[in-house]
Amino acid sequence: MLLPNILLTGTPGVGKTTLGKELASRSGLKYINVGDLAREGQLYDGYDEEYDCPILDEDRVVDELENQMSEGGVIVDYHGCDFFPERWFHIVFVLKTDNSILYKRLETRGYNEKKLKDNIQCEIFQVLHEEALASYKEEIVHQLPSNTPEELEDNINQILKWIEQWIKDHSS
Repeated sequence: MLLPNILLTGTPGVGKTTLGKELASRSGLKYINVGDLAREGQLYDGYDEEYDCPILDEDRVVDELENQMSEGGVIVDYHGCDFFPERWFHIVFVLKTDNSILYKRLETRGYNEKKLKDNIQCEIFQVLHEEALASYKEEIVHQLPSNTPEELEDNINQILKWIEQWIKDHSS
């Protein structure tokens, strides 16, 4: 059976991981958090002193994921999207969160002042939405509000419906 590949992207703290894990458990698709994948496989290319975090080796990440992506049925979660091959994804969801809520979520994660400010600005200027629109066909890129548990539930149900329809459309 053919299964779709889904990208969940957006500024850190918007709820990609919560949505991705829940979607995977309800849909049977496989969930991959690119940050975890990179950590486990040490897929890094140096260290960013300013942001106090390792720099992702994008080529190695793509190599690592290629086989699974070509099989299909994968939900990918990452706060960047311009280095993934366009052919990988059937749909892209950019999650969006109000700045005050996002600030609290990131503060809870212990982000330093600079990282907090940059991520909030990233959200204000819709950097990841722009990046998604520049990287994929406009008609497969969708923004979803991600502020409350109710919105999370709505998003899950909306995406599950989409998956179901996609499978129907591709099963003949």
